[in-house]
Amino acid sequence: MKEKVIREVSKFNNELKLQGFKAFQIEDDGAETRMYSRKEFYKICLTTGKSKIHYSDKTYEQEGTILFFGNPHIPYSWETISTTYIGYTILFSEEFFKNSERSESLQQSSFFKIGGTPVLKITEEQRGFLNTIFQKMIEEQKSDYVFKDELIRNYISLIIHESLKMEPAENFEQNSNASSRLSSVFLELLERQFPIETTSSPLQLRTAQHYAQHLNVHVNYLNRAIKEVTGKSTTTHITERIITEAKALLQHTDWSVSEIGYALGFDYPTYFNNFFKKNTGTNPSAFRLSEV
Repeated sequence: MKEKVIREVSKFNNELKLQGFKAFQIEDDGAETRMYSRKEFYKICLTTGKSKIHYSDKTYEQEGTILFFGNPHIPYSWETISTTYIGYTILFSEEFFKNSERSESLQQSSFFKIGGTPVLKITEEQRGFLNTIFQKMIEEQKSDYVFKDELIRNYISLIIHESLKMEPAENFEQNSNASSRLSSVFLELLERQFPIETTSSPLQLRTAQHYAQHLNVHVNYLNRAIKEVTGKSTTTHITERIITEAKALLQHTDWSVSEIGYALGFDYPTYFNNFFKKNTGTNPSAFRLSEV
């Protein structure tokens, strides 16, 4: 019987799940690795430096100070290009924010929506104001004030509303057609399959047909909607997300290649090897060695 292998979670992740919120200064992070289950937490970053952000099907190259909004249901990755990178990060769960009477502003905000605006360029004046809010949250989370959670939720709402004031009005237009709604649901469902944390529960939804059945639509209709809205096929989205997770598992776990392949839904190691090489140009073992 195959021994159950559990992907390691950090102490930071356990604390984050318990509290539902965490704020910290990026330059104070040092060598500490803040590993957490991304699919459970929203993220807002105020950063200064040069970076490249891959968010859903778009890439944003930024230099200077930006405000970034990360939705746990939308795949994204961040490449830091500059040698110095400073700023602040807050992480919070939907449950934490829902306790606020203003929770609708989070759900309806264009910053967190599929096709929304996840990155805002920030001026020096705006940076000074936002710095103060982030610093207050960091201080408040250490306090013994009985209503500190509500105060922190108010600070989050303030950041969101200040950001809405900065965003051009034309970006608020909401596309509510059927294709957009279906694409939004599909991308959310896709991201909810990850991260893979154990080999005992392999990935179940691996094809466009699987997702179409789960969403109760015809696969051709799903494919047309996804292509129309994102410019990519359903299969491409699924493949890219599986490859991203495969790379993360190869880099950050000691699972064997066959265990990783099984966890990602491949019945035989050769199937996984062929899939990985076809989409990356190298095999899993070679990729793992190159990243050491």
